[in-house]
Amino acid sequence: MSTSAYLHLFTRLRVGPLTLRNRVVFSAHLTGYAVDGLPTAQHAAYYAARAKGGAGLIISEEHATHPGDWPYEKVIAGYRPEVVPGYRRITDAVHHHGVPILAQINHNGGQGSSMYSRRPLWAPSAVPDPLFREVPKAVDQREIRTLVDGYARVAEHCVLGGFDGIELQCSHSSLVRSFLAPATNQRTDHYGGSLENRARFLLEVVEAVRAAIGPDRALGVRLAGEDLFDGGVRLDEAVEVAALVEADGRVDYINTSIGMATETLHMIEASMAVPPGYALFVPNAIRQRVGLPVVGVGRFSDPHQADQALDEGHCDLIGVVRGQIADPDFAAKALAGEEENIRTCLACNQECIGRMGLGRWLGCVVNPRAGRESLLLPAPTVPGRRVFVVGGGPAGLKAAATAAQRGHDVTLFERATVLGGQVRTAAVVPGRREFLDLVVDLESECARRGVDVRSGTDATAGALVQGRPDVVVLATGARPRRPRWAGASDRVVDVRDVLEGRARPAGTVLVVDELGFHQGTSVAEFVADAGCAVTICTPGMIVGQDLGITLDLEGWNRRAHGKGITQVTDVVPTGCEAADGGRLAVTLLHHPTGELRQLTVDWVVSSAHQQPEDDLWKELADSGIEVHRVGDALAPRRAHSAVIEGERVALAL
Repeated sequence: MSTSAYLHLFTRLRVGPLTLRNRVVFSAHLTGYAVDGLPTAQHAAYYAARAKGGAGLIISEEHATHPGDWPYEKVIAGYRPEVVPGYRRITDAVHHHGVPILAQINHNGGQGSSMYSRRPLWAPSAVPDPLFREVPKAVDQREIRTLVDGYARVAEHCVLGGFDGIELQCSHSSLVRSFLAPATNQRTDHYGGSLENRARFLLEVVEAVRAAIGPDRALGVRLAGEDLFDGGVRLDEAVEVAALVEADGRVDYINTSIGMATETLHMIEASMAVPPGYALFVPNAIRQRVGLPVVGVGRFSDPHQADQALDEGHCDLIGVVRGQIADPDFAAKALAGEEENIRTCLACNQECIGRMGLGRWLGCVVNPRAGRESLLLPAPTVPGRRVFVVGGGPAGLKAAATAAQRGHDVTLFERATVLGGQVRTAAVVPGRREFLDLVVDLESECARRGVDVRSGTDATAGALVQGRPDVVVLATGARPRRPRWAGASDRVVDVRDVLEGRARPAGTVLVVDELGFHQGTSVAEFVADAGCAVTICTPGMIVGQDLGITLDLEGWNRRAHGKGITQVTDVVPTGCEAADGGRLAVTLLHHPTGELRQLTVDWVVSSAHQQPEDDLWKELADSGIEVHRVGDALAPRRAHSAVIEGERVALAL
């Protein structure tokens, strides 16, 4: 079937023995939900929510195929027989909604760590990974046979656990990928050298896994399409590998990827600075060569983007991961013609990629329920309460929307004429404009839930008390805090002064990055684009250090270089005084050595910690009304804290 809005997205497709109800794939990605190497109820509820929400195919996160492959703490140890009951819980939950689910199986090879296994890494050659920097053991013929048998053993466990098939991970971070890539395969036997030899291990694994799962289950291969570095997998060779896989006759579809999980990780899960569909050239090239169904990926947060990729012939299926993390009902809403109600992925990477990088389980900035689907929501403490929310940033909007959804009578007051708070400020910067979708979606949700939104209204303590609410939720945000070193000059301003148009720096500008995130780097680019000569300094070892967690650091460094932005690290401002010609002399302490230096500039822009706007909180303290603070009004933090806290307070009412 198809809808008038979508030509292809909601048409059926035969993939081996499976018939998919649509072309939307919830592709494999790490979750961090495993406990002691075993799948959990958290997994089952998470995947089931996306099946219920309309996905045509679910592919689980990777399952390790060998005890020596323990690359991160919360990997699923697929080689252990004890995984089967957990597998069955997952597959039963997904099958309840009529959706097939495949298990991705993998060995990370030299792109892992011996921290947990206390065993040497195995790889085709003794070439250390540039991130983990461990020299692996080059596997011999006997060990290769052990590895192939391990893939088959895990596939057997997956069959017992009810999975509808297997996807072999041969990209990103994979032993198979390292066999395929010349830089990591320097062998001189029949597993190295020519492309046919380098693909031999993959084809042996395909043969063993197909024998293990039989003809009635699907088998797919996820290939590295382009690693984007010298010696990595190139697109032309990836196309040839796809042809070899098809000719083997045992595989039912080919999935695709771009980037390598350590060298070019920032291209695998690209941030909002990278346009949607950026990786479509990979499935396009493979699809031109093979007749098997091909899955395309590349930051699809809009079903129309996905349908267009299908219509243009780039691929046969669309992998939508972060879009379905943000909204499990992504596909169902699109099919029902409710696209405007889809909760949009921001590609900010803060709670998904960022949390995983810190060893935590996967979450989502815009969807606080992501990863918590197995937890039942509490019933309202007192139904139908009269709730006043003050502040229309993400914390206030989320509190208002959730409280209204729970049956409360909600009024939201916002002092400004538009909603959004500091999110709207952050979205001023080119490359960060999609961040505004957080506010747009929450504002739309408030309208659907019947929240009475009163913008341009300064809610005083007296007016709030006079309104006789049962509960007041204060989401009044935070205000800039002037640094102690700043002196009295009006040419020392805050990031928000610049982005909100109250200050227009010119000439030479020093940006002081004390927060290590987008605030400092964004304003540096903003004023550089306005023609300023920009230096950005930080007390950290690198400017914008937390951008590494969200995979934005590489892009920032390239753009900063292109715009002539100078970066200075390991320095702390200690003072700012007037200099000749109305300029400013900023004293910087190089804290590793204790040396002082002076930098003379025309303007200084500070990216520093803020202080809560808590005056209203203090005024209402003795009012007798139940009052809660959320977001920056409680403690200035990032957007995910605001959203989580807004929902948490609303659920407790």
